[in-house]
Amino acid sequence: MAGEIGAKASAFAADVSEAETCQAMAATALERYGSIDILCANAGTFPAAKLEAMTAADFDQVIGTNLKGTFLSVSAVLPAMKTQTKGRIVITSSITGPITGYPGWSHYGASKAGQLGFMRTAAIELAPYNITVNAVMPGNIFTEGLEGLGQDYLTSMAACIPMKRLGTVDDIANAVLYFASEEAAYVTGQTIVVDGGQVLPESPAALEQMGT
Repeated sequence: MAGEIGAKASAFAADVSEAETCQAMAATALERYGSIDILCANAGTFPAAKLEAMTAADFDQVIGTNLKGTFLSVSAVLPAMKTQTKGRIVITSSITGPITGYPGWSHYGASKAGQLGFMRTAAIELAPYNITVNAVMPGNIFTEGLEGLGQDYLTSMAACIPMKRLGTVDDIANAVLYFASEEAAYVTGQTIVVDGGQVLPESPAALEQMGT
């Protein structure tokens, strides 16, 4: 993966649900590059489980990675960012939870909505240090995880999106790039929904009226 990014990229394996490994990740980045300018809190997990079957362990696993992992990752980079009085933090949330719901993903939805609550207060606290905190909210993006749900699911989801296609990882990367750029220096505590218009139709009938 690091090789795909470029020659200056390097990898470090960490469990974001554990404070010690997040601290080690930040220390290694600082050692290798001399500063920590951008954090993209992108780690996530979404094992499906409906409420009657969901266990406390299932819930803790998702919250631990998606929400607690965001907090621990941000906490780990703060000393470096505060020292240099500059930083960009970009959180990968989702439309699921903050805007929509899906059976089997109540724990996932809770974690993604929780990320936005965390973001807004973190943005206030860190603004005096010239550190911005924003979030990208993807819709259905074609990744390995989504591919595993099967072609029927992919086809049905594309049909529900006004742009009639699933998003790509580049669509999300471009939104992250904006939040990480100098052009977004005065933007903090904000979200960008990247979903091809998925959340816009009030009913299937709205899609049926397209082009008529």
